[in-house]
Amino acid sequence: MSGESCLHQLQPQTGPIVSVSSVACPKTNTCTYRGVTGNKYVQLNVGGNLYYSTLQVLTRQDTLLRSMFSGKMEVLTDKEGWILIDRCGKHFSLILSYLRDEFVTLPKSRQGIMELLAEAKYYQIQGLIDLCQRALQDNEEKALCVIPVITSPKEEERLIQGCVRPVVKLLYNRGNNKYSYTSNSDDNLLKNIELFEKLSLSYSSRVLFIKDVIGDEICCWSFYGQSRKLAEVCCTSIVYATEKKQTKVEFPEARIYEETLNALLYETLPVPDNSLLEATRRRNNCCSHSEEEETVELRERVRRIHVKRYSTYDDRPLGH
Repeated sequence: MSGESCLHQLQPQTGPIVSVSSVACPKTNTCTYRGVTGNKYVQLNVGGNLYYSTLQVLTRQDTLLRSMFSGKMEVLTDKEGWILIDRCGKHFSLILSYLRDEFVTLPKSRQGIMELLAEAKYYQIQGLIDLCQRALQDNEEKALCVIPVITSPKEEERLIQGCVRPVVKLLYNRGNNKYSYTSNSDDNLLKNIELFEKLSLSYSSRVLFIKDVIGDEICCWSFYGQSRKLAEVCCTSIVYATEKKQTKVEFPEARIYEETLNALLYETLPVPDNSLLEATRRRNNCCSHSEEEETVELRERVRRIHVKRYSTYDDRPLGH
């Protein structure tokens, strides 16, 4: 076959045959597509992921794919006739969807959007590039999470009284400690802080999270709804060890999740005092589907923690 060109035919499962001229190689062929258009099916192998599409879709917009399938660029085919594209095929279905409809539902995660943006830039699809960049910019604005730091009791009162959302406050002040810590206390302090940050990132649009660095405790959570304190979880205590006092810091994760969930019951419009059942009923009627999913997820997290913690004891409850 040296010095001669051969005719490779791609035989799809449906649709007409597409012909390309090629130069033979041991395992792959270097091909140049003829300038045919229409509903001709093409077999694509993108990083090991197999796709079918039409020349009409692939050449619809002024992209790298149009250059590949209009004869301007050489393409590789394997011995079975699949066109080889040396890119990750994870998001190629979204690339094809955008070429068909000029719109696509973007991945939910920021990482997924960034991966799709990289592919859109490679294939030179300007409209999809703009769509991804706008989504990333919007996500940055929505992800903004501001946590006020309390510097005076008056400031704390003003924030809590003026907030229509539930409030979760973490008092964290190592300067109040007078004794040495027990062995796990430092780790538990960090776990409390990490949980506070995690909750604030996940629910900052629904709950006001504030940090107190001037209070009298070392580590203490407070929960507010409709400007009233609902609960308090103090994580520190004084214990005796070898005839000396020590400060013990605990990490009551399940209790913190539970009180955060309870605070969400006060997320809706004000209700009469001591009417928690009515608050629950109104919340279920008013909240959106996504908010319900978040609340169910939080409740399930509490249940799993309780199951894990108490499953070895016959006389303890297995969740809520």
